[in-house]
Amino acid sequence: MPQNPVHLRGRRSSLVVDLSATTPTVLHWGAALPADVDLDELRTAVTRAIPEAGLDVGVPVTLLPVDAAGFIGQPGLAGHRDGLAWSPVLGYVSHTATAETLTIDLADPVAELAVTVELELHPDTDLLRVQLRLTNAGEAPYRVERLVATLPLPAATDEVLSFTGRWCKEWQEQRHRLGAAALVQENRRGRTSPDNPPGLMVGAAGFGERHGEVYAVQVGWSGNHALRVERLNNGQAYLQGGELLFPGEVVLAAGEMYATPWLYATYTPDGLAGITSSFHQFIRLRPGHPAKPRPVVVNTWEAVYFDHDPDRLRALADAAAAVGAERFVLDDGWFRGRDHDLAGLGDWYVDERKYPKGLTPLIEHVRSLGLEFGLWVEPEMVNPDSDLYRAHPDWVLSVPGYTPVLGRHQLVLDLANPDVSAYLLERLDWLLTEHDISYFKWDMNRDLVQAGSGQAGRAGVHAQTLAFYALLGDLRQRHPDVEIESCSSGGARADLAVLTYTQRIWTSDCNDALERQLIQRGFSYFLPPELMGAHIGPPRSHTTARVHDLGVRAATALFGHLGIEWDITTASPAERAVITDVIALYKQLRPLLHSGTTVRVEHPDPATLAHGVVATDQNAAVFAFAQLGASPTTVTPPMRLTGLAPDRRYAVRWLRLGEDGLGPMKAPPPWLANGVTLTGAQLAAHGLAMPVLHPEHALLIECAAV
Repeated sequence: MPQNPVHLRGRRSSLVVDLSATTPTVLHWGAALPADVDLDELRTAVTRAIPEAGLDVGVPVTLLPVDAAGFIGQPGLAGHRDGLAWSPVLGYVSHTATAETLTIDLADPVAELAVTVELELHPDTDLLRVQLRLTNAGEAPYRVERLVATLPLPAATDEVLSFTGRWCKEWQEQRHRLGAAALVQENRRGRTSPDNPPGLMVGAAGFGERHGEVYAVQVGWSGNHALRVERLNNGQAYLQGGELLFPGEVVLAAGEMYATPWLYATYTPDGLAGITSSFHQFIRLRPGHPAKPRPVVVNTWEAVYFDHDPDRLRALADAAAAVGAERFVLDDGWFRGRDHDLAGLGDWYVDERKYPKGLTPLIEHVRSLGLEFGLWVEPEMVNPDSDLYRAHPDWVLSVPGYTPVLGRHQLVLDLANPDVSAYLLERLDWLLTEHDISYFKWDMNRDLVQAGSGQAGRAGVHAQTLAFYALLGDLRQRHPDVEIESCSSGGARADLAVLTYTQRIWTSDCNDALERQLIQRGFSYFLPPELMGAHIGPPRSHTTARVHDLGVRAATALFGHLGIEWDITTASPAERAVITDVIALYKQLRPLLHSGTTVRVEHPDPATLAHGVVATDQNAAVFAFAQLGASPTTVTPPMRLTGLAPDRRYAVRWLRLGEDGLGPMKAPPPWLANGVTLTGAQLAAHGLAMPVLHPEHALLIECAAV
């Protein structure tokens, strides 16, 4: 029998679901509605007209739209039983609701399918989570081709902000205007990818940092995914997100169930800043989010590469401790046969040639300096030139009759094979049990191509992703205090699902400060800075060959989880002094940087980038002003410091790090010398005059309430 609509309420948003139709429909997702709003009247107000030259019934955008109802967009469910049961109608059966959640059971007795829709609107963060669970209620197998969550959008939606990129240039922003058409973003790489990360924002054209109604979505999944934003010619708009399934990946036997990844979504009337606030708050409230201060890391990769000489590594650890580092991570090259990237992956045994007494002497030395010890691993991979592959060539993802495609001279292990996962768990567990290791840098450096699983070689990305989570989960259960970093050709595997098991994301293999400014800005939309690995690299960038002063390298890395990836034994005494000061400043600012509100400042100069973090109580803030290139004007326009309390007064001063980067000026702005005290309203309205900076330099600004 018909049900009243259900109203889930956040602080600044509401979700109203109508349960009276055949398939539940979202009547409203957007601005917060009063608790006493008349939901039946709302339903009357928003029910659309039925036009001529069409069906005789209205066709709303439901939570699970199907073509059997006349929906002209993409159906949320696609599948069949050998060509039958291909056009189901999932009707309302029952529901349960709390103040924050709504669970709806649907069924189609003809197609013998059942679906549970679970929605949760987090009241403090306004983050909406949606999951669908499909059960085969018949006897014949049901082949699932697509099951994705669907949410309506305002008809005025006509602009999409999404992200693209490549290795060493992740998280690049792009905007698209949306007509009566669909924008489809698909990832088919078998892992979260830099070219199609699983999140985007939508709204009316022109939305910005602090203005405009904006909707955002991210698929919580580390495999293949699909996102779709579409505006139909009848004026309806919607978005969909979920897993992208290859043929035959999900075939449900009688009684079996397939659950979609969680789709995370939010609405804000406050522009992109509101989107970021919602996602950051939600992530910080999750169980398992890092609670202790994020330790300063020294990583050995760009310091020694594959040249693992214990004496040299001990000297590097000594230098790391001397400048104030807190964690020493031994990167690639420590295991058997690993003198280059052509061999050794899969053989997770310590190389006796490099470490005759094992890793313990080096670990003990590192620990004696007061540093934690971390280790690089790439468990999902195997080199053909390895003892593991020679013993088990059948353990890789492949399709019989074809030669597997190499990537970085390596193949991908079939984690869905229980023998493979058992071997990897045994090796990783041994490393953590026999050694004082508190951190794994878990890498994954290639796409999945023709990823066939098992003897038959059936499409295996879905099973591989679930087995990856299971392996991480088993390892975390055995070693709950060990932190794991998600690294994948740099920042490819950056999604909310992998963060269930990991405590850090390596943002990019590029430590070039200029490139990092834009990479880290894109990262900041969804993910908070304490999860963002950000390292000070050597003067000459390993990936771009650019040369940057230490000041801009430090100012860029300061705004994440700080690390150093540079042989600092070769640094000059002056450089080591600057590094020591930077690390001390990071430790001082760490509580603010890793709990405050991320602010991206809109600045009229296209050659600049400005951002900062404001404390939650608005008593303090730190901002960065980066000169990416030559400005089109002789004097850079003022920088508005947004996010501060309007009625409080702030003492503002320049934080100097190493080289000042000041360009040619007859006179710098007066405030640089001794600071200035202004209200938050003044700083947001007219801002601060900026000095002329040389391109590829940055200025740090500290604000303290007085």
